[in-house]
This record gives sequence, C-alpha cells and structure tokens, in this order.
Amino acid sequence: MTLRPGRERSLVRRHPWVFSGAVQRVTGRPGSGATIRIESADGHFLGWGGYSPESQIVARVWTFDEDETVDEGFFTTRIAAAAARRTPLAVVTDACRLVFSESDGLPGLIADRYGATAVVELTTAGTEHWREAIGEALAALPGVESVYERSDVDSRKREGLPMRTGVLTGAEPPDEIVISEHGARYAVDVRLGHKTGFYLDQRDSRAAVQRLAGGRRVLNTFCYTGSFSVVAGLGGAAEVASVDSSGPALTLAAANLARNGLPPGELTEADVFSDLRRRRAAGERFGMIILDPPKLVARADRIDQATRAYKDLNLIACQLLEPGGLLVTFSCSGLLEEALFQKVVAGAALDARRDARIIGRLHQPADHPVHLAVPETAYLKGLICEVE
Repeated sequence: MTLRPGRERSLVRRHPWVFSGAVQRVTGRPGSGATIRIESADGHFLGWGGYSPESQIVARVWTFDEDETVDEGFFTTRIAAAAARRTPLAVVTDACRLVFSESDGLPGLIADRYGATAVVELTTAGTEHWREAIGEALAALPGVESVYERSDVDSRKREGLPMRTGVLTGAEPPDEIVISEHGARYAVDVRLGHKTGFYLDQRDSRAAVQRLAGGRRVLNTFCYTGSFSVVAGLGGAAEVASVDSSGPALTLAAANLARNGLPPGELTEADVFSDLRRRRAAGERFGMIILDPPKLVARADRIDQATRAYKDLNLIACQLLEPGGLLVTFSCSGLLEEALFQKVVAGAALDARRDARIIGRLHQPADHPVHLAVPETAYLKGLICEVE
C-alpha cells in the first residue's frame, strides 16, 4: 500500500490508522485482514498493517518495525506482555482488562479477564484474520481456562464482518462468574452482559464513590448490575436508590447487593430521564447522584444532540441535590472531549441556579491506558462536583 504525498505524517507520529482517502494505490489483491506493507509516496517504509478493504480505516498498523514479523508468535508475545503489565492489579481484583487495543499495540483487540475466563472482542478485519492465534495466545496465559468471544459490536459491520459469540477455546464458562474488587463481590454474565460483561473501566471511580458516600442518600442512575450501589452501601450510605431501564439488570443488581451483605434499597425499572423528572416533581433530595449513562455520541455529527442530553441529565441532577451534595457524572463517549463535557456540566449547574465546584476528576484506570500517540484511546471522563 502506497500513501498519497504528505499523508504519511500521522504514521510518522506513530498513530496506527490509515484512512482510505490517504491511499494512492494498493499493490496486488490482498485479502481482508492480510498483513500489508505500508509505504510513503517516495517509497519509505512506514509499517506493517492489517488490511480492511470494507472500512474507512483501510489499514491499522501492527508494527512500525520493518524487521518485525507479524505471525502467531507476534500475537503470543504482545498479548503476554500486555497481560504482564496488569499483574500488579492482582492484589485488588481478579478481573481486569488484559489487552486494550491500540494502547497495547494490538488495534481492534479487546480482552478482559474474569477469574479463569478471558473474554475477547475482535473488532477489525486484522484481528478477525488472526482469530485463532489470538485465542491460543490468551489461552496460554497463566490461570486462563476458557476464552469466550464477544465479537458482537456494531463496529464489525463497518469492517464487513458478521457478529460472532461463543467459546473460542477451552471450557464453556459458567453462567455466572463472581469476581472480587477491593473486597466487593460482583456477578458477571459474559454471554449477555454489556460490553464483555462488566464495566471494568469504572474501578477507580467505584473506589472514589465508596470513599465519599458515607451518611448520604445516594441515587445511582443507569445502575446496570449495581456496582456503584454496592460500593455506596459499603461506604456507609444512609440509603441507596438504583434506577435502570433493564429489569434483568436490576435483578442482578439486587443479587450483587445481597452478595455483599447489603439491603436492596429502592430498585426502580424506568427510563432515567423520566424518572429524574418524576423525582424532581416529587421534591426528592439526595446527598449524592451518580450519572453514568451509556455512550451517547456514536458519530461526530451527533455531538450537539448528545450534549443536550448530557445537559438535561446534569441539570435535573443538580436540582435534586441537597446543599453540599455531590454530583458524580460521567461520559464514556470518546468523541466528546473532556473540556466540552465540563462546559456542558457547568451550563447545567448555571441553568439549575446552583453554584458548583469540581473536587475530583475521574478517568479510566491503569489497565485501560491512554497511548500518547493515539488520543482516541482516552474516552472515559468523570467529574465529582460539590453543589451548593
């Protein structure tokens, strides 16, 4: 693959994506997922990449080293190295992200570990091509007995790939896997749960909520399986109310609360936007409100629409907080930059006629590292605001 003149700059800066508009020509007829040589217009080597003819990102670089061979051993080595970097987390949890795509030099590969089960998500033609090698590399990690595939994300459609789930290698995982994190215990459904089964990226945020929840009446919205509700209870919250639109998720949330010796509190199956308005009309007040909505920005042309939704959520939450209450608010939309998110929350507080100050910032934890050359790997941002 040869790039157009001047279109090699991002690769020189070690950003691994090649967009279709940057390509001058493709030599031969490489198949989907094949490893191709990427060169500048003047013939200089830039990288070896996985070819994705159906995608706007037509290639993702595996390595910038001309002498490195992309084969089964390449994936074994990189996956083992990525997993080894997570070893220190074993003292606080038996669940973590093993591989985080571009941040670990493996674009399109997500792998999470829940005890003896590794759950893998293959999102690109390149990772699909090396599917078996990736499964074997994960199965070779110490203590891994099963590798389960959750390649059922919409991004596969843009790669021309079908959805795929099921055992990739090893034993069938149990219906319910119970993990431990900072002493709390949670059940994970790797087959049907969100993402790979659990929001591992909120580990540090859960620890922050546990530290701050003591004595407060807490409202946990978009609660999913109740992890924030659990840590709020363990942190000594006076009362915890949990809201989600999914009945099955709330059932699991109740089980997780019981598993940690906590009462179920108030569990409400409802649309969160509507429920917040209902609570405002009823004059309810809380000492802490957690807003952790799903990804609201899927495309750049939807940012304005999403910011309105974020503002609506945060405005009502500010109105529901008692004086000195804490707003713990998140966005997991990578396309929404942190500065804009803060501006939206500030506008919400202003419209609610509440003074607020940021007393903490929350981000994805160490097993979801941000690659300095790939700013897109930073996606989770959160604010802890004290509202007067």
